[in-house]
Amino acid sequence: MSQSAGHALTLRSISHAFGAVVAANGIDLDIRPGELVSLLGPSGCGKTTLLKIIAGFLRQTSGDVLVDGASISHLPTHQRRIGIVFQNYALFPHMSVAQNIAYGPVAAGWPKAEVAAVVTEMLDVVQMAAFRDRLPRELSGGQQQRVALARCLAIRPRILLLDEPFSALDKNLRLDMQIEIKRLQRQSGITTVMVTHDQEEALGMSDRIAVLSRGNLEQFASPSDIYDRPDSLFVNTFVGTANLLKGEIAGLSPSGAVVRLADGSLIETGRATQLVPGARVLVPVRPEGLRVSADGADGALAADVTAVMPIGPSFIYEVALADGTPVKVVQERDETAPLSGPVFLHIKPNRISGLFADLPDDTQKKGN
Repeated sequence: MSQSAGHALTLRSISHAFGAVVAANGIDLDIRPGELVSLLGPSGCGKTTLLKIIAGFLRQTSGDVLVDGASISHLPTHQRRIGIVFQNYALFPHMSVAQNIAYGPVAAGWPKAEVAAVVTEMLDVVQMAAFRDRLPRELSGGQQQRVALARCLAIRPRILLLDEPFSALDKNLRLDMQIEIKRLQRQSGITTVMVTHDQEEALGMSDRIAVLSRGNLEQFASPSDIYDRPDSLFVNTFVGTANLLKGEIAGLSPSGAVVRLADGSLIETGRATQLVPGARVLVPVRPEGLRVSADGADGALAADVTAVMPIGPSFIYEVALADGTPVKVVQERDETAPLSGPVFLHIKPNRISGLFADLPDDTQKKGN
């Protein structure tokens, strides 16, 4: 497969509204050449609206879309050199695999020899050469997706858009296709934007993730920063599983804060900007950042086991703190710990990266 230098994609102050509903509120994104970026968020967050604006299916209310620094907002879809793989693949049912792949180059007026060459190349790239004469109905879901991707890449697009590409696949096939598409994207070097509501999908495939909520960009960062250093309460609770321990700031230090939890326990945390002693806070801790044991060493939190689920090589504990707060813990099976009754929770070092102000629920959901 021919290599591409990749192209930069920029969204500059993109806004769009459907009546009184704001689907995009001044979104700014700078996507680097060759990156795979996921637009991640719940239904109605604006991710599909942004994809349609990039593709040219929808004209933004305000703002600009640029490729390599040049505006494409005035161009119709067919002149943008942007390829899109739809959620339902949208293959032509009466055309063979080879004819589907050839459709774009033929419509663009390529010479027959070039069309034949690119069809052969794409069939090899997606490992579908043996199926070139089959109709879409004779293919599995994964095979249809490969053909849809090959058809898209055949036109040599500058940007590749993926619209919930794995939603129609079963779990095992979904993982296989995630690996395959990531390989092809790396091999081709094509700048790719993927819309998804699946957090694991975004965390596993992306170079960076744009987390959206109610038309707003909550955070645009690497998967590790999104997961370990969320900028807002919304990002923390939407991406992955989040435990939120309620407390108040008992003191501040250059490295962070000391928080007094509801049971009187004191724990040290990281960032504590714009918070003062006495402020009510939420302390975020991921399930894998905790450890269950029978040992009540200094700093351990008293709890009671309410449920244990064995999942593969791990146990998922649900425990209740002294004030009744439910907490989830993921722990390896070979770590000896009680499976019932009173236990102690230990927060692993450097697993609390910051704090969130304990605001009313309607504000918290906005991630403010």
